Amino acid sequence: MSSIDFEACNFEANYKPKTYLLKAIAIFAAAATGTVAVAINHSWVAANQDVAMALLFGIGYAGIIFEESLAFNKSGVGLIMAVCLWTVRSIGAPSTDIAVAELQHASAEVSEIVFFLLGAMTIVEVVDSHLGFNLVTDSITTQKPRTLLWVVGFVTFFLGSILDNLTCTIVMVSLLRKLVPPSDFRKILGGVVVIAANAGGTWTPIGDVTTTMLWIHGQISTVETMKGLFIPAVVSVAVPLALLSLTSEASGDGPDTSNVMASKQMAPRGQLIVFFVGFGALIFVPVFKSLTGLPPYMGMLLGLGVLWMLTDTIHCGESQRQRLKVPQALSRIDTQGALFFLGILLSVSSLEAAGILRELANYLDAHIPNIELTAISIGIVSAIIDNVPLVAAAMGMYDVASFPQDSEFWQLVVYCAGTGGSMLVIGSAAGVAFMGMEKVDFFWYFRKVSGFAFAGYAAGIAAYLAAQNLHISIPTTVAQIVICLPQPVTRFNGRRRKQEPAQ
Repeated sequence: MSSIDFEACNFEANYKPKTYLLKAIAIFAAAATGTVAVAINHSWVAANQDVAMALLFGIGYAGIIFEESLAFNKSGVGLIMAVCLWTVRSIGAPSTDIAVAELQHASAEVSEIVFFLLGAMTIVEVVDSHLGFNLVTDSITTQKPRTLLWVVGFVTFFLGSILDNLTCTIVMVSLLRKLVPPSDFRKILGGVVVIAANAGGTWTPIGDVTTTMLWIHGQISTVETMKGLFIPAVVSVAVPLALLSLTSEASGDGPDTSNVMASKQMAPRGQLIVFFVGFGALIFVPVFKSLTGLPPYMGMLLGLGVLWMLTDTIHCGESQRQRLKVPQALSRIDTQGALFFLGILLSVSSLEAAGILRELANYLDAHIPNIELTAISIGIVSAIIDNVPLVAAAMGMYDVASFPQDSEFWQLVVYCAGTGGSMLVIGSAAGVAFMGMEKVDFFWYFRKVSGFAFAGYAAGIAAYLAAQNLHISIPTTVAQIVICLPQPVTRFNGRRRKQEPAQ
């Protein structure tokens, strides 16, 4: 059979005319309904702006949640949702000029996060293409299941505090493929990676997208976040590891790795210097923010520029090594993920501009007077819904006037939104990446991992509340030594305010 015949047979096998027809009808009906509603009922949209925007957001979010079933990429859905919401806002605003000013303000804030993500992802991709992560992962040599469980957990935890949880998961799952043959135990280790990567991203401002969002906008600062959340984050990993150590999978013989590491790729020239410069660039971002008062994305772009020049110098004149340079790395990063964040954040900012989030905050305050329960609820919901829009909504619902920087509420939001996504495999980018790489289904993760993740989530909350009541945290000097900087300069609503040194 020729390749053309094979492709024709494959197309016929996968072609589902009814499904495609229904999707086409749904898209046409939605577009037609929206156009008619805006054109004919312009006055209704203006008078019922909140209802129209809530409906649009609900429909768009349903499209994101059921991405797999509908076969629509969530990035495209998010962008359409953002444009539609701002269109309705322009109709419902007192004037178009006001809506445009609100959009410009929102775009400036959202762009900071997108630029930061693009710079960070590119730096990590360049380091990974030089096999820089092997310098960390090759040091894991133990074959005892219980020991391997703890080593993988805490290597992931500390790696996740520097890298975003998605990148950290990809790196660690790739490592597991070198260390452990395909087995149920390797899947358990993958579940540990998801838990530890999400927990590791909560106690540093560059470890998770949501933590970065709150840091950039002034709800949290570097040193206080590390002081307040390090202990809960460690507990949220240690409890699942302790419980998993008692299971039969961790009590058996060590995995047979004789064939797993039979071949090893040779590291390209410049591996060591690219690794240290890349990681140094990531760690330097808080230092740059402290020294200059400029937004973090400027420090990230500076680091990217330095790494770009370095790799151009190392591989100058080597046409066969173009894949190791930044231009090729830019073609491999998750650009659609950055566009998804853009769409979601712009969508949430439209709800904030319309005052809908403030109304929701007032409703929650009236019905859930305990602010700790509000933050805990955000974490539980993040197991089902992506934590980026949840945290973005919380930022719009509550401002630093209601809850000052580094208040208990914001620290709990950071912890709960970051670790709550571990309870279900679809609750975080780390879980989704693990599910795809190891072909793990929803129900296997629910049976084998979810209970342990929930135990860690609850134990971390208890540890945080106990530490706050007993005034226990890691010393300020330790946190400052770790990041090598004083308290940062933080911006509030576009202005800069120098923080007082922590006592």
